Amino acid sequence: MLAEGYEKLTADLKALREERPRIVDAIEEARAHGDLSENAEYHAVKERQGQVEAQIADLEDRVSRAQIIDPTALSGDKIVFGATVTLLDDDDKPVKYQIVGQTEADAKVGRISYNSPLGKALIGRKVGDEIEVTVPSGDRFYLVDKIEFI
Repeated sequence: MLAEGYEKLTADLKALREERPRIVDAIEEARAHGDLSENAEYHAVKERQGQVEAQIADLEDRVSRAQIIDPTALSGDKIVFGATVTLLDDDDKPVKYQIVGQTEADAKVGRISYNSPLGKALIGRKVGDEIEVTVPSGDRFYLVDKIEFI
């Protein structure tokens, strides 16, 4: 993943860890209201606690396995993770995408996941390669015009 994706994950993890004490306090308050079998507030807080703990475990796992990639340190003539690619569509209109991790992907700003249909089709390609991709809106054809590491 890119450095900014890693920072986002660690910030999300920190925010969830800070929520833990508030959840414990809310559980204690809900317990004080009496019979737990008919206490909707207690059950809602316990459910939230389970969700937060699951999210924390997931984020801790991702952070521990993360490899941070600096695209400016990469080079080569093939499309790899972190590369910024300029493609020409059917109408020879240029479109630009950066290949990123799933947590960083946002097609609106030109960042696609390496796991997306287009990302998978691009990895390993070179300038001049033609690519056919099946996306929800149908088959799309692209020509790789430029590969940059910025």
